[in-house]
Amino acid sequence: MDYYCSKCNEDIEKKVYDYSKKEFGEVLCRNCQKNSEPKKEVGLNSQESKYREGMIKGRIAETLIEELFLSLGYDVFRYGMENTVPGIMKLLKDVKGDVATNIRRMPDFVVKKNDEVFFVEVKFRASETLTKKDLPKDYPFMNAYFILVSKKHIKCITYQELMDGKEITSTTQNYLGKRKEFDLEKETVIDFCNFAVKFFESV
Repeated sequence: MDYYCSKCNEDIEKKVYDYSKKEFGEVLCRNCQKNSEPKKEVGLNSQESKYREGMIKGRIAETLIEELFLSLGYDVFRYGMENTVPGIMKLLKDVKGDVATNIRRMPDFVVKKNDEVFFVEVKFRASETLTKKDLPKDYPFMNAYFILVSKKHIKCITYQELMDGKEITSTTQNYLGKRKEFDLEKETVIDFCNFAVKFFESV
């Protein structure tokens, strides 16, 4: 098969054809390539796409838990710095240091009912697993509760339980509805589990 430059009609080799299609989006000889602009990337690259997808899943899980607590009469306050100062996580993307690290680790919510107040960190895991290894070293919020949303269940574990070697897996029974600290209506938790199934069934 013969290949020709789309501008000057000069014969070109296949490797020049392949390179030109990839870099310029059209068939150009080497000379015409010099006077042409490389095509601009449209859309997200695979790494950016994966990051954005993870962010969306996390936000859905957070909203699910927020609405769950609100429906049961809790006061719910978004606590993470991203909620207090929008865009700060993007600004801190490549920043190192203790302050930046602690800001990134701030729990998602403070939930309150009567005289009880709790730090709550929400995670989505398709694998339905959360272990001590998943926590960063020197995690500063030692009284935090981790609520794990999966495709089937909503489970909960404390920082201290993770430090003691306990974990969340697909077979453990640490369901959010069983936490005596929150005193949640199991039927309502089940309703929100069904929401999670709808939102994440194709994940």
